[in-house]
Amino acid sequence: MSDEQDRRAEGPLVEDYTGERARVYGAECAVLVAVETPKAPVDDALRELSSLARTAGVEPLGEMIQARNRPDPSTFIGKGKVDELKAAAEELGADVVLFNEELSPAQGRNLEEILGRKVIDRTQLILDIFAQRAATKEARIQVELAQLRYLLPRLRGWGEALSRLGGGIGTRGPGETKLEVDRDKINRRIHALERQLVKAEAERRIQRKHRTASPLPKIVLVGYTNSGKSTLLNRLCESDALVEDKLFATLATSVRRGDLGEGRTGLFIDTVGFIRDLPHHLIPAFASTLEAAREADLLLHLVDLASPAAEEEHRTVLFTLDREVFQTDGARPPTIDALNKVDLDLARGRTDLSFVDGVRISAQEGTGIDLLLDRIRSVLSKEKKRFLVPYSAGPLVRRLAARGQVTVLGYRESGIEIESALCPEDVARLIPPTETGSSPSSAE
Repeated sequence: MSDEQDRRAEGPLVEDYTGERARVYGAECAVLVAVETPKAPVDDALRELSSLARTAGVEPLGEMIQARNRPDPSTFIGKGKVDELKAAAEELGADVVLFNEELSPAQGRNLEEILGRKVIDRTQLILDIFAQRAATKEARIQVELAQLRYLLPRLRGWGEALSRLGGGIGTRGPGETKLEVDRDKINRRIHALERQLVKAEAERRIQRKHRTASPLPKIVLVGYTNSGKSTLLNRLCESDALVEDKLFATLATSVRRGDLGEGRTGLFIDTVGFIRDLPHHLIPAFASTLEAAREADLLLHLVDLASPAAEEEHRTVLFTLDREVFQTDGARPPTIDALNKVDLDLARGRTDLSFVDGVRISAQEGTGIDLLLDRIRSVLSKEKKRFLVPYSAGPLVRRLAARGQVTVLGYRESGIEIESALCPEDVARLIPPTETGSSPSSAE
């Protein structure tokens, strides 16, 4: 046994969860597994799982998909498929089996016993990435808390498997050696972290107070993970925020001053990217992102046009904002959609964009940035105008009103009266002409 293995086996169970252990121990390889139901195709989900694996330092060797009406309650996939999976993992030399959905404690335990290797689900994989990349004190505390709360009901039987299989993905921080032997100690650690978190949150409130006291408009960049927010921040603010072609490259809120043009300046705030089925345990780790969105003067929603799953990703961001940020019917900041990565082949000429409308840009190349700044200045100017739009546009008007882009003033015989800071051309583009050829008209 090496010195490193000795240290891990004999070291503290709980005290060393952050810091030195939150790193990649060495390259690992994995087989990816998913269940495809009639209502849930898995192509895009597996593509994302593969990206998550590489972000965590794991190389995918192959994929296995089983079509079922619902996952098996005991082993997630059928028992015959488990045997196939075991043979495939042995043939490929895989260290890890990654499942695309969250496994129950019983499913994880049963699979590890049958497969004889580590079994990691999507939630644990995301937690592991956060453990690797969390940079701030508060983020590290939040991630460790999330890991502990996730693993606590999964301790029975897992500790032995993890101890036997050594370090690597899924074993950073909590869950490393014999974790199941001391539940009381783990609970005490959770309580200690909660006390630390109260202090860290107090420090964040002070920082937020300084930010909100600034007279400059706050433009918050939101979007799916790896949609290009940090690249756009660097473009708009001539800054040097970390940019990587990886999921969750940014795990801390960054604030930069940027030129809006025409002698105006704003604060651009980069945030943690969202992801579909965000693990509930990680919601608190997004606290600074959620607060920044809530206090924004404008939300700049980046959409990755080069992603085959752009529509689902766009929907995921809106759903997360609605569920976690804007739960009430109160006022919310207006939103501009920035359709990013038009310089890439997959985005050029893309026409299946009925789900979104916005400014096409390339944060990397600078394409469309002037038009985007024009749109930002227009919305921030708060010089609103009134328009009449046809009743056929009612569903879209309600959606835009929910996002703060228009205000419904009333309903007339000839249509819906709205108020918006958007220019007439933008309104005409957002609300298409009716079948009779009429278009939105000024109500003033």
